[in-house]
Amino acid sequence: MTTIAYKDGVIAYDSRISDGSFIIHDDYDKRHEVKGVQFVLSGKVCDYPKLIDAWFGGPVTVELECAALAYDGESLWYVGASPQQGLCKTPIWAERPYVMGSGGDHAITAMDMGATAAEAVEMAKKRDTSTGGKVRTLIVLPGVHSETAKMAAR
Repeated sequence: MTTIAYKDGVIAYDSRISDGSFIIHDDYDKRHEVKGVQFVLSGKVCDYPKLIDAWFGGPVTVELECAALAYDGESLWYVGASPQQGLCKTPIWAERPYVMGSGGDHAITAMDMGATAAEAVEMAKKRDTSTGGKVRTLIVLPGVHSETAKMAAR
């Protein structure tokens, strides 16, 4: 899997690709830019293109074993997809830390204790065998959907 952490306008993520306990690659860039949208993905690499295609209106015909944080230039979103529900696109609040992936529990605890997003992924690397390699960051400036998400939660 992976660890993706967001805090204070920064998405941090590791570069390990694994299959069970087998490390396949420790230097894979899980960030993909398509048509100006930045995707930072977690899960099965073979499903990444299908999830990105679903973002742009493509069909979801099989169960996808991946998810992403997507930044469209204005807003930050959690993205997943299934044949039953199609694309799931949930706004992420800009002012709150957010994590996803196998090392998420470790990362959110680290951020609660004051760590940056990148430091949180480094901490997750110490305890989660599916998180490793390089820690990369993407600076985003979400904000448009912060207020929208608050209103929707009421």
